[in-house]
Amino acid sequence: MVLGADADRVIHALRQIKSVLRNKVAEAALDLSDSMNMICRMAFPRASRVIVRFHLQRLALGAVREIRIRHCRDAINTDTDARENAKLEVCRYESLRLENGDTMKVLPAYALFRFPEKWIASLRQRADMLFRLYPDLKEAYRLSQNFRNIFNKRSTKDSDGLNLARWYNRIADSGFKSFNTIAAIFYEHSDEILNFFDNRSTNASAESINSKIKAFRVKLNGVNDTKFLIFRLCNIYA
Repeated sequence: MVLGADADRVIHALRQIKSVLRNKVAEAALDLSDSMNMICRMAFPRASRVIVRFHLQRLALGAVREIRIRHCRDAINTDTDARENAKLEVCRYESLRLENGDTMKVLPAYALFRFPEKWIASLRQRADMLFRLYPDLKEAYRLSQNFRNIFNKRSTKDSDGLNLARWYNRIADSGFKSFNTIAAIFYEHSDEILNFFDNRSTNASAESINSKIKAFRVKLNGVNDTKFLIFRLCNIYA
């Protein structure tokens, strides 16, 4: 176990392992951290580096969320200005309501992060109204779902790479600035992203145990005795 996430310290610790053993590592699943990428490149030079799909999908959903928040903020500002004008004109103001009774300020977030086939009737109605009011949000949602489908579909690496290239082009044509981050990652780490389609490897198990350890530390209100913490973790989660 290495204290902290400093790349040089982790590389130094991993190099205590014989190079013959480190060279046997065939594949390493990574997140989007540059330091983790460097650690893998220096400590396991023969390993195929794979950027896990879930980190990319989270960025795509984050881009959709950013567009939703912007529209929600605009609706709140518009409603606030209308209220202030009504006060100045000494007249009663009522917020514009949609056919289901919601105001323009209430933009459903839940529907944007699920597949359409999993929407219930009321959620589908709210999503339809949302997309009718904001066509750009509908297009952003469609792009995020297309991105998910590329990773969910079982196909050859060449075919999936072609689908990702087409999706990248649609992102460029859409003009959405919220997707700039994921577009830059595609440009910089295209090989690591495409390596996912070789074995579809993930680091889900590592992320799971990491979240459990964090939750365990929160319950303890911090840790004073690190050795005893490791002892308890080994007994509980090993």
